[in-house]
Amino acid sequence: MFIDSHCHIDGPEYNDDREAVIARAREAGVTTMLNVGTGDPQSGAFDRAVALAEKHAEIYAAVGVHPHDAKLFNPDAETRLLRLAEQSKRIIAWGEIGLDYHYDHSPRDVQREVFREQLRLARNRNLPVIVHSREADDDTIAILRDELGGYERGGVMHCFGGSPDMARAAIDLGFFVSFAGNLTFKKAGDLRDVAQQLPLDRLMVETDCPYLSPVPFRGKRNEPARVVETARCLAELHDKGLHEIGNVTSANFKKLFSGPDFFL
Repeated sequence: MFIDSHCHIDGPEYNDDREAVIARAREAGVTTMLNVGTGDPQSGAFDRAVALAEKHAEIYAAVGVHPHDAKLFNPDAETRLLRLAEQSKRIIAWGEIGLDYHYDHSPRDVQREVFREQLRLARNRNLPVIVHSREADDDTIAILRDELGGYERGGVMHCFGGSPDMARAAIDLGFFVSFAGNLTFKKAGDLRDVAQQLPLDRLMVETDCPYLSPVPFRGKRNEPARVVETARCLAELHDKGLHEIGNVTSANFKKLFSGPDFFL
């Protein structure tokens, strides 16, 4: 059993073969997929992500404004997101949200403000959060400590690429750490060292598809079935069997995202 804890299969990259992609995931043993809505909050992208989850029993959804789009967050966007979260039981997380200092598509002060606001929204909705952090380790952890200190639902550091210290700080806050296909890349030795150091009961796997297709599919469009390759790499790092890693990371996913009123 494997769970893709972060994918984007509602996007246009899958318009020609989305159902086949979902079928291949099932055939590979992927029992659950968390489809994360991103984009302009006024564009209908989040509605599209939720609609896909409403259609497929094995797909759940998350909504939240990505740091790239933080400059587009406003009261109307907040209202739309809250309405979706209230209306659909398929939404099990708020995200992806966070900080991205690599591309700086939104000003950093705006990113920080919007990150804080969405953490508060998630906390008020009693939802775990999905955090994107790139080249912003210190600010990300500082804001999480400020806004989610003592928050039992916690969240996950998605597509982790930070330092060992950041990973440990996130775990101390009750977070999980998720690794994507870049864990398998030839030059990702430092990232594999981090993954090897972390406790299995805090790890998840994801594709972040259509991006970061793992070896041996690197350079091709990614899809949920390939989360097995990231799990295989994690199994080798921890000297465990592939199916044991699949079961452990799936159990971690269920522990985080199961709510007080339902269990995955």
